[in-house]
Amino acid sequence: MSQSDKYPAESGRRRFVKGVVGGAALAGVGAMGSATVNTLTTSGGVGGGSTVAMSIAHTGGPAPRGLPQIPVEVTDDGYIRGIWPEVQTVTQEGREIEVAQEQLGGRTYSGEWFQYCGVESQENIDPNFESDNLFRAAPGKYDWQDETYDAGDQIHVDDFDDYAEWGNGVGDDGVGKPASVTWRSEDADTDLNAIVIRSPRIEEAAENDEWVSASTDQGFIAYLNVCTHFCCIPDYKVLEESARYDAANGTYCVCHQSTYDPFTLEESLFIARPRPDE
Repeated sequence: MSQSDKYPAESGRRRFVKGVVGGAALAGVGAMGSATVNTLTTSGGVGGGSTVAMSIAHTGGPAPRGLPQIPVEVTDDGYIRGIWPEVQTVTQEGREIEVAQEQLGGRTYSGEWFQYCGVESQENIDPNFESDNLFRAAPGKYDWQDETYDAGDQIHVDDFDDYAEWGNGVGDDGVGKPASVTWRSEDADTDLNAIVIRSPRIEEAAENDEWVSASTDQGFIAYLNVCTHFCCIPDYKVLEESARYDAANGTYCVCHQSTYDPFTLEESLFIARPRPDE
């Protein structure tokens, strides 16, 4: 992926190395420093700035933080849907802008969680983009999925009945059954790539954690599948090579060996890039 692909020039945004700033780099930023960072990152667009997101844990490699979690719910007819925050009008730097933001599980869930690696310039991250928010199959990673769905099919809870035993020869069986999906991507020019996993580990975690209980459903968890290091597409239980990096049961990015644990959720502090002005 070229620099122009990752940092679209038409947005006019200030550019940062690799498009992200890790939580460690921001840990010492005080009140005035935070205001300065916000000013720099919002001058070329709307929204963005210093953001606290919930992410699957970063466990190794050069990535600065984890992959942002997508809260999920199972619909009454059994389809898996990503929750998109309610749209609100807020005042930022003296101007009114619309943001996708709501309270969920005792935390602020925001569309800014996904504003990095050029995703912020996609139409489907706009707060008002019209979508049913259902996850749709993106074939090519898992045999079971390719045998069950065509591209664009809505994924259904019944097709994950064997999640407590499922395995594909990578890592341990019974850790979690995955699906490669797109989200908010129907009628959009560019897909939002995500992974959905149903896991007993998530069911157990939801019993004693307010956020996990609110942001997962029936053991389903989801995250945006764009590596925070250099914007590559990681894999969960696809490559045997992941075992060399202690990620056979986790998420592994082959580009630079960043690894993540999809069953451990943590706070990530980063600079969300602003959406381009309309």
